Amino acid sequence: MDALRSAVTPITHNLPAPIRDLGESLIGAHCYKTLLLDVALDDQACLKLAISKGLGIGIVAASSIVKVPQILKLVKSRSAEGVSFLSYFLETTAYLITLAYNYRNEFPFSTYGETALILGQNVVISVLVLNYSGKAGLAAVFVAALAAAVGALFTPGVLDVKALSYLQAGAGLLGVASKVPQIAAIWSQGTTGQLSAFAVFNYLAGSLTRIFTTLQEVDDKLILYGFISGFVLNLILATQMIYYWNAPSEKAKGKRRAAPIQAAPSATSSGASSGTPTKKGPTTRRRG
Repeated sequence: MDALRSAVTPITHNLPAPIRDLGESLIGAHCYKTLLLDVALDDQACLKLAISKGLGIGIVAASSIVKVPQILKLVKSRSAEGVSFLSYFLETTAYLITLAYNYRNEFPFSTYGETALILGQNVVISVLVLNYSGKAGLAAVFVAALAAAVGALFTPGVLDVKALSYLQAGAGLLGVASKVPQIAAIWSQGTTGQLSAFAVFNYLAGSLTRIFTTLQEVDDKLILYGFISGFVLNLILATQMIYYWNAPSEKAKGKRRAAPIQAAPSATSSGASSGTPTKKGPTTRRRG
């Protein structure tokens, strides 16, 4: 430990002011001094806080691309098979309420940043799913309703903070319930279709990480139970993804059923092709 401290302290004591200020704002002046200046890694409370903050920032960073593979998969296949619009609609609603609640309460962006990033990607996926399902008109209605909801949720004159807090209480339930239609869709279709494995497994890792960060930084059992429930449902989705990994899609099954049955070769053609002479029938010609 002494060797590590002697090697690290010349660097940590000469960090630029912006980096030092950022570190202190994330973990506090006490833990910044303990972990970076004194390199005292035996302080369990500060160490857990630093890990929690690092994981939280990682979630925000990963959320900027978590749904991109799903978007690309939909665009490439031009099919919404295996992707539940209801699941994305419920999740988008929950995320929009949570984003408005955090923004209007002026909470630090690092505590809810992934909500804004995932929300934008969810809107794109929802529109693509409706378009590829032959419901372009409903996609336009969805976007218009979303714009109206944004205006209501983010405008203090339309919806006060107290009313918004009631909506936030139900947003956690919506977020958990949003996984159920997707699980049901996979179960009924027997395939994951165009569902992105990258998004599913990242959600699983993210929900597990949020359980840890909540235990470390948030003393709220309701939020904790919501993340635990979300982790359980994400685990079911991940299990389905593994189980149905090589299952053919409904389109492939339909092509397989519609494939014409090859006719068996006739006796004449088989005889001719095999080179076996055919037996001649009796003749009616008189012999002279």
